[in-house]
Parts: sequence; C-alpha cells; structure tokens
Amino acid sequence: MRIDILTVVPELLDSPLSHSIVGRAVKKGLVEIHVHNIRKYGLGPRKSVDDYSYGGDAGMVMMVEPVYRMIEELKSEREYDEIIYMSPDGELLDQAMSNQLSMKENIMILCGHYKGIDHRIREHLITREISVGDYVVSGGEIPAALLADSIIRLIPGALTDETSALSDSFQDNLLSPPVYTRPAEFNGWKVPDVLLSGNPKLIRDWQDKQAIERTRALRPGLLEK
Repeated sequence: MRIDILTVVPELLDSPLSHSIVGRAVKKGLVEIHVHNIRKYGLGPRKSVDDYSYGGDAGMVMMVEPVYRMIEELKSEREYDEIIYMSPDGELLDQAMSNQLSMKENIMILCGHYKGIDHRIREHLITREISVGDYVVSGGEIPAALLADSIIRLIPGALTDETSALSDSFQDNLLSPPVYTRPAEFNGWKVPDVLLSGNPKLIRDWQDKQAIERTRALRPGLLEK
C-alpha cells in the first residue's frame, strides 16, 4: 500500500507516522507513506498557498492552483483508488471504513488548513471526504495521521499478532470486553476468576457477555447495527 499525504505543515506528521505500529509497518515495507508539502506549488516569491475568501468571511482559504497542481502531479505518476479530503463535514470515520480502505493499493489524503480549501477542489478532484468527529481542529494533519493509523494497523503483518485486530472495539459493532494482566491482585483489586480458569469456552462466553453489556451501557446505538 502507498499513502500520499498533502499538507502545508508537513512537520505535524513527522512523529505519528514514524513510530509504533505505523513506523514498524513502514520499516517492514508493508506500506509507503509520502508526505508532500503543498508549498512546492505556492505562488509568488513567498510561495503563498492561501488567500482571502470571496464573500468577505473571516479566515484564509487554501487556493485552488497549488492544491490542483500537486494532486495532478501525483495522479500523473500512478492511479489512486481514493483521493480523500479530511473535513469536519465528511463521512464519519468508523471501523468498517478503515477495513475497506486497508484493502486499497494507493490512497491520497489532502489536509485542509486555515478556513479550508477552495471548494472547486472538493467538487472536481476529491473522491471521498472523511471526518474524525463533529468538531473542528486547526488542520487536517492530525485527522490524516489518525486515518492512516487506523488503516495501516489492519494490513497483514503490521501487528505482531494479526488476530489482535479482530477483537478490537467496533470490529463487530461491539465495544471490547475489559482486559487485564498480571498481577492477578493489586491493591485488593482482583482479576475476574473466569479469566484465571484456563477454560477457553468460559472465557469466551464471559468476554462476549461483557462486550454486549458494555456496548449497551456506553454505546447503545451500536447494537442497532
């Protein structure tokens, strides 16, 4: 898989894409991540990428030309399965979407900044818009890193134990059951006896029951799916 991320602040992506599961997946050659600075195509001596919005609204808008030229350069080199724009008014990211995207070959992610991007980019070049929640952050870089992480960890070989992803929250529209590790008792707080029983069927039944009960209590809307 190859993921290209377009941004005006590439430094924001250095750490989250270089460590832990994502960083190891890159080192293993399971995924290529390329971060591109849109200022490469900025206009004028200052390489400007933003301007005032038509209509007089407050805030600067990323201009159409630098973004267009960057996207077209990458499209001339390979075919993309999706060109994604991280936007608060896009589809809400969920596990099913991450599962689907993890099977793609080439993905481009555009990070907005300032007040957003010229809408003509969204109308003519973007194939999918994704949101990480009903709130606004300073730019699309952190959401893009979050999206990339949620996809990459699902690539076979990215996790040491590939079955681990199958028990993650939301994989079956349920929250995960509680998890524990040693010691079996700490400060008077005990691990449930069933987890120490060594009986796989009893443990699985307990985990299934806990997943349903936690989902009903914390995220009842998931059960409707």
